[in-house]
Amino acid sequence: MRLSLGLRSAVFALIALFAVVLSSAAFADGGGIRFKVFKGGWVIGASGGSGTLTFHGQHYPISIGGLSYGFVFGASETFFRGTVSNINGPADVSGIYGAAGAGAAVGAGAQAIVLTNEKGAVLSLTGRQVGLQINADLSGLSISVR
Repeated sequence: MRLSLGLRSAVFALIALFAVVLSSAAFADGGGIRFKVFKGGWVIGASGGSGTLTFHGQHYPISIGGLSYGFVFGASETFFRGTVSNINGPADVSGIYGAAGAGAAVGAGAQAIVLTNEKGAVLSLTGRQVGLQINADLSGLSISVR
C-alpha cells in the first residue's frame, strides 16, 4: 500500500522535528551556581540577593529578586549553592522561576529545592537559612545574569 505524498511529507517533517529537538537537548550544558537571598515580609514578601554563575570556567555575576504572597511572616537570609543544567549559555539562566512552598526557620535551617525557568534551565539547590521565617506561599524568583 502506498502512502500519499501529503502523509509522507508529514511523517518526514515529524521525524526532522524530533531530530532537532533531540540534538538541541544533547548539546545542552550545565554549570554551578551560588547566591545569597534576603527574604522578609508580612502577607506579601519580597526577596533580593546576588551571587555567581560558573559556566565553562568563567564566573558571571547574577542578581536575584522576587515576590511572594500567602502566609509570610518574618525575615531570613539563605545561602544557596547547586547546579544549573539544560543550558546552552549563561543567558539561559536569566528568567522567572516559580515555586509553591511551606516552611519555617527559627535560628538556622536547611533547604533543598529544584526550580525551572521558561527557557528550560533547571536549578538544583541546597541551602542554609538563618533567621525567623514562617511561610506557606506562592513565590516567584527572578534571576538576571549581569
